[in-house]
Amino acid sequence: MLIPTIIMGVLAFILVGIGYMKGEGEHLLGFKSAFKMIVEILPLLFFAFVIAGMIQVLLPKDLLNKWVGVESGIRGIMIGTLAGGITPGGPYVSLPVVAGLLKSGASAGTMVAYLTSWSLWAVARLPMEIGILGWKFTLLRLTCTFFFPPIAGLLALKVSDYFNL
Repeated sequence: MLIPTIIMGVLAFILVGIGYMKGEGEHLLGFKSAFKMIVEILPLLFFAFVIAGMIQVLLPKDLLNKWVGVESGIRGIMIGTLAGGITPGGPYVSLPVVAGLLKSGASAGTMVAYLTSWSLWAVARLPMEIGILGWKFTLLRLTCTFFFPPIAGLLALKVSDYFNL
């Protein structure tokens, strides 16, 4: 986490410097916009990290291994697929949950299926997608992506063995 933090910090300083150099107060407008986003997203981030932490300490290891661990096989991949599809929110919600589950013993295959389903199916996004793109296009997209999350999970099981994940 140190290297990504350093990269983001350097990038932020560079952009603030560019905004300052323009001399029209863009750096101040950028800080105001950043503060507004922090106020909107921070509570959600907080609760996502609380959930991730609670997953690590409250879920019994044997239960986790049975349902989403390495020994869960295709059952775990299907659970990850379904859970990912119904998880609301952006990456600031799903990624801490996945991190907590991985630290608790969830398999890489299950978590790849979860994240793939979360990004492709996103049930919470469907009403907006249907409203903007229409039900025919949304149905076409869902039909074309339906099998990807379980396939990605199965591939991840095989590849994770190769990388000892």
